[in-house]
Amino acid sequence: MALTDTACRNAKATDKPQKLSDSGGLHLFVSPSGGRLWRMAYRFDGKQKQLSFGAYPAVSLKDARERRDEAKALLAAGVDPAAQRKQDKADSDAVSKHTFQALADDYLAKIAAEGRAGATLNKARWLLEDFAYPAMGARPIAQIKPAEVLELLKKVEGRGTFETARRLRGICSRVFRYAVSTQKAEIDPTHPLRGALIAPKTRHHSAIIEPTAIGALLRAIYDYQGNVLTAAGLKLAAFTFVRPGELRLMEWREIDVESAVWSIPAERMKMRRPHKVPLARQALAVLDEIRPFTGKGRFVFPSLRSDDRGMSENTLNAALRRMGFDKGEMTSHGFRAMAATRLNEMGQWSVDAIERQLAHQDANAIRRAYTHAAEYWDERVRMMQVWADYLDALRTVPARKG
Repeated sequence: MALTDTACRNAKATDKPQKLSDSGGLHLFVSPSGGRLWRMAYRFDGKQKQLSFGAYPAVSLKDARERRDEAKALLAAGVDPAAQRKQDKADSDAVSKHTFQALADDYLAKIAAEGRAGATLNKARWLLEDFAYPAMGARPIAQIKPAEVLELLKKVEGRGTFETARRLRGICSRVFRYAVSTQKAEIDPTHPLRGALIAPKTRHHSAIIEPTAIGALLRAIYDYQGNVLTAAGLKLAAFTFVRPGELRLMEWREIDVESAVWSIPAERMKMRRPHKVPLARQALAVLDEIRPFTGKGRFVFPSLRSDDRGMSENTLNAALRRMGFDKGEMTSHGFRAMAATRLNEMGQWSVDAIERQLAHQDANAIRRAYTHAAEYWDERVRMMQVWADYLDALRTVPARKG
């Protein structure tokens, strides 16, 4: 006869093991110590085998029958339920090892090996370690749902840091897509979240672009009474209008004085391709001024604390603040906007030459390939000298009185 829940509940231990049979091979094994375990006897491939379903009453009679039926369905399909259980456990163990943090660490190692810039790696690592890892680092990556990621992003957004939330969604998406490509996950759960976050307002780098104001800025830089290297850095920022990170990590070995060229390696460039900067006479003169101070070392602008590191990213902006230019008026990145605006308004240089010197990347792939192939080098060399002469002229114009 089939078992009842009452019979299972009232089963008493004896000095010998007991088997209380249900049906289909299912029985409740009662040990002399009083334990009550669900087991199922079955034959597979001509051999007598046994499957365990857990202890009663944690596993009820109803649950045990359902598990028996599932096992019999596997048998009907020619699958050994014990072997299937072992495989399922192995798969589960594998999934539990593939945590979000494990895959994120693998992804960071991958992009580091690909030569991504140190600043890019540091920003990604900061976002992951400060926000993603505490929230879901230990979670199997294949089990993370969109709602779980959204909860994290909304928490960051709730602090008013909208741009951080946007960047966090981006790095998490890249980790999930890496997991999909390595068959550790099936979907990127951040994909449905596009549009769910508050779009941060676009913030352009502050820049002085009016000629008279540019002249006043340059006079302030040339009259700066602070560190000589900081003043030189600001001068070169004006003459070369490279990105601040490219300037502060400038190395002496990258400078060819005879050819008047500064060659920046790809790993330091935002667009991951090498970039050459024609050096005007004024730029070379600045380098000559500071060569006695740092010329024997690696960096043109070493850190004040260590010659093995480049200048701090805050040094130039801090100097501008001390000169009286607040962050809403001028930043070290603003020299790029200054040059782009004035060079375009001069009307004597092609847009392509200006964009190439700014190391911008065209959104159109075909046009980008064309622009990269056509370096506009001769035009850029002339342009950079004219630009330096233009800045000198603005600087030496006497300030108006009254």
